[in-house]
Amino acid sequence: MGSSSQHRAPAPRELPGADAEDLALYREKFRLRLPESLDELQGPTHGVVELPLHMAWSGMTSYDLGKPRQRMGLYRTVLHEGLRDLPHYLNRDLLLQLWPVLRTLVGRTVRTVWEDDFPQLASRTRAAA
Repeated sequence: MGSSSQHRAPAPRELPGADAEDLALYREKFRLRLPESLDELQGPTHGVVELPLHMAWSGMTSYDLGKPRQRMGLYRTVLHEGLRDLPHYLNRDLLLQLWPVLRTLVGRTVRTVWEDDFPQLASRTRAAA
């Protein structure tokens, strides 16, 4: 056995009961924040967006949607830290446009929850490939 197999992270199905339960609770945390439909996402498509402290607690609070890196940073932050206020900050068309790259910048749990509930996001990824 090589040393790399000794430090391999367990696959989800191999997780002990407590760890699997923690992962399920973590997924549910993000699932509860989802809108019913992507059509609810009516956030801005241009201008400067100011995030409240519950989202921007560790960094930038102001994002210029005209700057691609800031736009991507805003969406990443909102997906991770937003609560039920996601529709106020995210825009359906912009999310669909950004998703093929954005999905690589968010955590696995966030990506999985969004793609499981909104298959059109996963199909955008396949179409971009």
